[in-house]
Amino acid sequence: MDNTSVCPPNATVCEGDSCLAPESNFNAVLSLVMSTVLTILLALVMFSMGCNVEIHKFLGHLKRPWGIFVGFLCQFGIMPLTGFILSVAFGILPIQAVVVLIMGCCPGGTASNILAYWVDGDMDLSVSMTTCSTLLALGMMPLCLFIYTKTWVDSGTIVIPYDSIGTSLVALVIPVSIGMYVNHKWPQKAKIILKIGSIAGAILIVLIAVVGGILYQSAWIIEPKLWIVGTIFPIAGYCLGFFLARIAGQPWYRCRTVALETGMQNTQLCSTIVQLSFSPEELNLVFTFPLIYSIFQIIFAAILLGIYVAYKKCHRKNTEFQEKTDNETEPRSSFHETNKGFQPDEK
Repeated sequence: MDNTSVCPPNATVCEGDSCLAPESNFNAVLSLVMSTVLTILLALVMFSMGCNVEIHKFLGHLKRPWGIFVGFLCQFGIMPLTGFILSVAFGILPIQAVVVLIMGCCPGGTASNILAYWVDGDMDLSVSMTTCSTLLALGMMPLCLFIYTKTWVDSGTIVIPYDSIGTSLVALVIPVSIGMYVNHKWPQKAKIILKIGSIAGAILIVLIAVVGGILYQSAWIIEPKLWIVGTIFPIAGYCLGFFLARIAGQPWYRCRTVALETGMQNTQLCSTIVQLSFSPEELNLVFTFPLIYSIFQIIFAAILLGIYVAYKKCHRKNTEFQEKTDNETEPRSSFHETNKGFQPDEK
């Protein structure tokens, strides 16, 4: 019997009027293509961020790692503890609590470097913190997960993708190192590259969120408690990181840097760990959480950036008005000559 008029050309089984076509691999192909494109774009953006890093300052942070140490306490102290407290407070399922803790134990994401530039943060500290947290994650992630997840599950069942961590480290270190070299040899060209890269970085952050929403649109129906935890978790990281850095005596621009490094996690690494560690049935309960966290960490970072930009413009206007008033009543002093314009921090 000829069923060509009934069955699609790609049918694998065709019996009578019953046809079985293979599952669409559109998402798999799109995911592969977008992952490749995003990886290349991310490398180019990190290269441009490296063009704002000065070698001697970067090495200075490594030699006197007080700022890095504060970031370490935030990354592997505050974030896992916050995830544990939120999981207990909202009484979520054990498997969901484990995923929240995995997110809290992940190292800082590279998007924090882009945002640190936009908020006039310490780029040298930002890059060094991201590099060190990614490197230290090789040992700190298993340790933190062992401490916090044994309440709900055997930590031995959680698979740590060391190859993914290593890839993230290489993808961060090499482009940034090349950018640092360009900044050292051709500082004027580095400034142009930095401006282009900072705009591309902002586009990349939005693109990652949109692609995630398209690829996993069928997984957004989850328990409301996870939405609440995913909303609170990043803003708690930003706030706690900022206040701990301030308590440690760090200047304002470094407090902003530490805050971003604390609240902005490597959500791609979290998604990889979740996929490797849980069955398909379990993934239906938890897979969307890294995406929720990713979206809200970007939203809150954008809000904080908007607040900072508005404050800076307002402060600049007030400063210019005050200087104009002073100039009308008294001659310009040497102080005004050496402190022109708005300087929100002493770097």
